[in-house]
Amino acid sequence: MTTTETHAPVAVNDDVFDATVAEGVTLVDFWAPWCGPCKAIAPVLEELATAYGGDLTVAKVNVDENPLNAGKLGVRAIPTLVLFRDGQPVETLVGLQTRTALTAAIDRARA
Repeated sequence: MTTTETHAPVAVNDDVFDATVAEGVTLVDFWAPWCGPCKAIAPVLEELATAYGGDLTVAKVNVDENPLNAGKLGVRAIPTLVLFRDGQPVETLVGLQTRTALTAAIDRARA
């Protein structure tokens, strides 16, 4: 019997942000609970977290509760998705994104 490892997006606050993005490829979703596009993209992010397994960490930062890193990274609109590789931001996507656009960005970050 083969076990499939599933990964879900993890909620991250300002206190653990740096440790979360420190290793590998991490997709950080800066979102707010009142944001319609943020709610629309959430299922896609869950699918990607599972599809990439251990090769991708998907982290969600609620900007209403954790404004520090959003401010440091210049997040001015939500949703904003920032891809990190080994602690360094490598690409930023603003607004509602398609699964195809997200997959292409993740693959670029992994290359």
